[in-house]
Order: sequence, then structure tokens, then C-alpha cells
Amino acid sequence: MERHGLREIHQGLSRRDLLRLAGVGVSGLGLAAIVGCGSDDSKGSATGTPGAVVDPPPETTRLRMARTPSICPAPQYLAEEFLGAEGFTDVQYIKLAGGGAVSKSLAAGELDISLNFGALGAVRIDAGDPVTLLAGGHVGCWELFGTDRVQAVRDLRGKTVAVSEATGTAPDYGFLASALTFVGMDPTKDVNFEAHKTDEAIQLLADGKVDAYLAFPPVSNDLRARKIGHVVLSSVTDRPYSQYFCCMVTVNSDFFAKHPAATKRALRAILKGADVCAHEPERAARFIVDKGYTDNYDYALDTMKMIPYNVWREFDPEDTLRFYALRLKEARIIKSTPDEIIRRGTDWRLLNELKRELAV
Repeated sequence: MERHGLREIHQGLSRRDLLRLAGVGVSGLGLAAIVGCGSDDSKGSATGTPGAVVDPPPETTRLRMARTPSICPAPQYLAEEFLGAEGFTDVQYIKLAGGGAVSKSLAAGELDISLNFGALGAVRIDAGDPVTLLAGGHVGCWELFGTDRVQAVRDLRGKTVAVSEATGTAPDYGFLASALTFVGMDPTKDVNFEAHKTDEAIQLLADGKVDAYLAFPPVSNDLRARKIGHVVLSSVTDRPYSQYFCCMVTVNSDFFAKHPAATKRALRAILKGADVCAHEPERAARFIVDKGYTDNYDYALDTMKMIPYNVWREFDPEDTLRFYALRLKEARIIKSTPDEIIRRGTDWRLLNELKRELAV
């Protein structure tokens, strides 16, 4: 499908956005009113409007999603506003350290559904783990910060980079390995990766003892505010990464098989959350601060405005899996081809249904 450039996304509202704003008067409504009336539980309606697609009630009323230090997966936090109307009475946000832990917990069945870095989905699918990617979530969130010795990704040759873990199941290493193979470098030979905790990595970067560090909000907001290093690469604005999803909606495959109606309803709530982030960033930022997901409103608002949350309808999630699977195979992190990853671990049917149901 034809993609919209980020310039269009950032500088002007699409026709759909204009219709949305004109039709519902966004600024004067609550979160649920922004993106529809929610479900009519008595009828199992997708939207509660005449002629809407009728869904059966969820097969389970419990839903488990991740809660991590990152604020980029805000749509799943905002989903809380809609999950009650979708029939969920026991919504649990499980505290985890980061994307690698999210990926592992989804595979283990400790989480039901969550946003997670799409490349990690490819790694889990390659390993035969029971995860299925359902939809794209948003573009961007990764920013590579470097010292003056690093002005481009190619400058990482022979340099030291701080990561959470130097393994393909770690999201930061997976992204950097993809970026390195894209410019013809071998992450296992050309770069020295060191595992450090976040605070330690930041101090090492500030002291010039490592050459680069990959961060996401709110850490990246703090690095910019403190003028530690400079942005070498941004997956929000720099091609090709700005043309692909970062976080994607991933479900435990067993949960999906047993609870297809619940899965669709959970996905709908997450995508409605993405619409809130896109169209009312101030309200979304206030929500995640009030709920304790982060404590800095300015950082939260900057993130809501920076990340394109409105592209889940427009970009093709299969393109993202194809891009990252190819890079990860070149990095020898996975063995499967992109087509094998897509065939074994994706299902876009619910997304296609919800694109029609949530169209404006």
C-alpha cells in the first residue's frame, strides 16, 4: 500500500483526521467519546451504533497486558478507558523491566496481549514460541545517542555501545543489529557491545566511556534535556525506520485460539487508545501521568506529539516484519526467512475488520 511520509503526518491532518475533528468536536469530549461509544454489552456490538458489526461477548473477562518503564506503548495504557465497555472486568497491567521481558512473558503465556517491538516478535516466531502479531501500533521511539566521535551509524565501527543485553532477545540490541546490517556492518564483529543498566549506561555516555547508547521515552527525553550526547539516529524521523512500525500488537497464540472474541475486543481498545494519543496528546499525557506510568508531564506530552500514533490504519504491518526479519537474518539472530516469519506468526484479519469498523 502507498505510505504517507512523516512530513504529511506531522505538518497536516489527513482528510480522515479533519472529518474526525469536525464531526465530534474532540477537545470537548472525554476519552471514550473521542473514538466511539464503546461496546453495547447487551448486544455485543462493536460500536453500539446502528448497523455496526456484532461481536460475541469476550470468552474471558480477564486481560493481562504489560506495564514497562517506557511510555511509548501509551495506547495500551489508554485502552483501560475502553476495556470495561468491551466486557473485561479484570484488567491487569503486569510490571516488567522492558521489551525483552514483555516478549518473554507473551511467549510464556504470562501476558495475553501487549504492544512490543516488532523485531522481537520475529525472534520469538523464529524460535517457535506461541506468539502472533496482529497489528502495527506506532512508528518510532528509538533514538541512538552518541558522543562527538559518532556522527552516523557507520561510525560505530570499532566503537563501544551500551545495551541492556548483547543478545537478539533484547530489543535495543535487536534494533542496533538491524541498523548495522542495513549499512553493511556485522554487529558481532564490528562493534563492541557492553551490557549496562540504564543509569549506568547514561553516566558512561556522559563521561565518554561508551560511544553510544540507544534510548526510548522517557529516557531519551531526559538525555536531550540534560544535553548528554546527541541524536545520531531517530526511528521517528530517519528512513527507513520511520517507514516501519516500532511497537506492534502481539498476542499469545494460545490465548488468541481460545479467546478470539476477547482478542478482537482487546485489540479494538488498544487501537482506540492509539487514536486518543494521536488526536488529544495533552489528554493522553495527563492520563498516563495521573495513572503513574510516568511522572513528567512535559516528557509525556513531548512523546505523544513526537510519535506518529495515527499510522496504524495507513502503514502495512507486513512490511515491518519483512524489513526486520531480513535484517535479523543477515545478523544471524534468526534463521527463518521473512516469508516464513509472516506465514507462521501473523494474522491481520482482526486488523482489517477493525479498520472498517473504526473508519471515519
